[in-house]
Amino acid sequence: MQFNDIPEIKRLSTPEKILLVEDLWDSIASEESQVPVPQSHIAELDRRLAKYRSHQGTLLSLEELQRRVESRK
Repeated sequence: MQFNDIPEIKRLSTPEKILLVEDLWDSIASEESQVPVPQSHIAELDRRLAKYRSHQGTLLSLEELQRRVESRK
C-alpha cells in the first residue's frame, strides 16, 4: 500500500497525519508478537549482551556519558 492509495490522507492536515501515524504505530505495538524479528537482529542483540556481560565494568553510566557529550560542545 502506498500513500497515494488512500486519497483521504492527502487532505489531512499535518497534525492530523501525525495523529494517524501515532494510531497506526500503537496498533502495531499492540500486536508485537505478530511482528517478525529478523534473525540478524536477534544475533546482534545476543552479541551486544555477551559483550556487556564480559565487560560490565567498562561501560559508561548515563551521567558520565552526558558529561562527555557536554564537554565536546
